[in-house]
Amino acid sequence: MNQRQQEILTLVHQQGFVSIETLSQTFKVTSQTIRRDINNLCDQQLLTRYHGGAGLSSSVENVEYATRQIMNLNEKRSIAEMVAENIPDRASIFINLGTTTEEVAKALRNHNGLKIITNNLNVATILRNTPGFEIIIAGGVVRQRDGGITGEATIDFIHQFKVDYGIIGISSIDHDGTLLDFDYHEVRVTQAIIDNSRQVFLVADHSKFDRPAMVRLGNIEQTDAFFTDHNPPEHVVALLEEKNVVLHTVANFTDRETAIADNH
Repeated sequence: MNQRQQEILTLVHQQGFVSIETLSQTFKVTSQTIRRDINNLCDQQLLTRYHGGAGLSSSVENVEYATRQIMNLNEKRSIAEMVAENIPDRASIFINLGTTTEEVAKALRNHNGLKIITNNLNVATILRNTPGFEIIIAGGVVRQRDGGITGEATIDFIHQFKVDYGIIGISSIDHDGTLLDFDYHEVRVTQAIIDNSRQVFLVADHSKFDRPAMVRLGNIEQTDAFFTDHNPPEHVVALLEEKNVVLHTVANFTDRETAIADNH
């Protein structure tokens, strides 16, 4: 997503609908350029096309799982590498639902002696053959669309543990730091993970900022560290600093790795 597309997204969130003509005049580019920008944002299901312009995507239904698996995949992999760098061997971990947390699971396979509790069948499948790992799957109702496990039994199961790290994904981060998702049952499981983790790591790429979703999970201040690909909006950065949430970005991580390599 380039700077103009980010600004288009912000305008639509502020106004609900913006016409192609207005956007063309605002950014002093052709209507064809604006249409390409809108098409790109709609392909990511961040906006919805309407006659003559674009509006907000649905707040009640998430993007299809197969689509989410490939959206911003390189960014998710980079985020996962950062998280893996901050997880020690022989740690206990919750991992919840989401395509970003599944990439984290892949990045953890070089660790030793991890105990992982998950309500995500895909995470269990990714890690089940990793030597020295113990994988514990929560009970509950399996969602056919993405292998997620939710329900009262899942919540009760999570409450039996107190782990070192809870690694959680999210569908949306609102302007005031509110964490939002689409599924009430999924949110309740993630709330239990937050309550039963000594440290909470939030993983989300840039497309999750100010995205419409209807179910409130909590606030970013309930996390200990936030791993993302780009610097968040300034008001989110200010909130993270105020609440002592450590911000990890891919750019800073890459710069640090380069510096270490140069020193060797």
